[in-house]
Amino acid sequence: MRTLLRARGQGTTICPSDAARVAGGEDWRDLMDAAREVAAELHADGVAEVRQKGERVEDPRAARGPIRLAAGPELG
Repeated sequence: MRTLLRARGQGTTICPSDAARVAGGEDWRDLMDAAREVAAELHADGVAEVRQKGERVEDPRAARGPIRLAAGPELG
């Protein structure tokens, strides 16, 4: 996810499924729970910001439905 966020550049977002597709190939759907968990951890560390409908999510683990990730201040 860090690499995808850096590659996309500031001001853009990625979906956790983008990372799952890179890591899992045809079986990417099996990785979605893990991808959302990693997204929540990156959010907690300030590396990424989890958003829904363009708004920052306070608790990514409680978010239901599609989420997106934007670069956080600690992405580096």
